[in-house]
Amino acid sequence: NSHRCRQDCILCLSCTLFLSSLSTVADLLYWRDVPKTGLVFTGLVVGLASLFQLSAISVLSNLGLGIMLFTLSVRLLYKVLTVVRLSDGEHPFQSFLDEDSSLTDEDTIRVVEKIVILIATLITEVKRLCFVDNILDSVKFIALLYLLTYVGVQTNGLTLLISGVICAFSLPLAYRLQRERIDKIIKAVKLLVARTTEM
Repeated sequence: NSHRCRQDCILCLSCTLFLSSLSTVADLLYWRDVPKTGLVFTGLVVGLASLFQLSAISVLSNLGLGIMLFTLSVRLLYKVLTVVRLSDGEHPFQSFLDEDSSLTDEDTIRVVEKIVILIATLITEVKRLCFVDNILDSVKFIALLYLLTYVGVQTNGLTLLISGVICAFSLPLAYRLQRERIDKIIKAVKLLVARTTEM
């Protein structure tokens, strides 16, 4: 009974962690903190676009070099300002250094449980589709795979990924700004679909 209770607690904690990460993602996608979202959006698009010309290793190493040059320059500047007594000698990145990034046993269990649940759900769903548990779902899956072969011929995964990032950052904002008009269009489309299926 205590083992079951512990499992329930772990599941509840993993759900809480998942919901808090969803909240952070929603804040980014709805541009609630514009500078932070702009930085993440620009970084993602530029990083993905640069993969067209360079290998992933080159992109990551150049990104690392850029970060290191920036942090080292700022650190040296603060050191010089301390020497000429224009600064109190405070480390410019002390808040980042003080941040506790170590995982406790509970955090580790939560992360592992979350990953295991996601993998198990994915495997169960793929098995269900591949071994035709539901004929309609399997036919839909076949249609999706067939459509993806055409998409693969026309474009590559990187283009789709960049398009997905742009859509993820622009569509929620567009919906929030034009909610009434979009809701009217969706309602009209639903009505049209309903009339078409009734014929």
